[in-house]
Amino acid sequence: MKLSVVAAALCAAVAVCGGAAFAGPVESACLKSGRSAASPATCTCIQYVADMTLSGSDQKMAARFIKDPDKAQEIRTSDNAKHEAFWLRYKNFGETAESFCAQG
Repeated sequence: MKLSVVAAALCAAVAVCGGAAFAGPVESACLKSGRSAASPATCTCIQYVADMTLSGSDQKMAARFIKDPDKAQEIRTSDNAKHEAFWLRYKNFGETAESFCAQG
């Protein structure tokens, strides 16, 4: 519940402050993806969840997944301990974004 209150406040701040000028790596990749679900509001929401759950370097990696989905599979199946730790953080980010940013 706390997360949704914080995120709602952040989304409201974006609407007031014009968040497009401050687009992060995940939001930028989302907006450039060409996917039908990649609306400005959804991409902004996803970026705010990324800001709350991922470091800057994690966000850059997540943005690469949007551009190159095969990279996600490569990291997910890697035996590298750093990749495994990242994948757990990324999975948490994805689950959080899915529940928080769901439209409907």
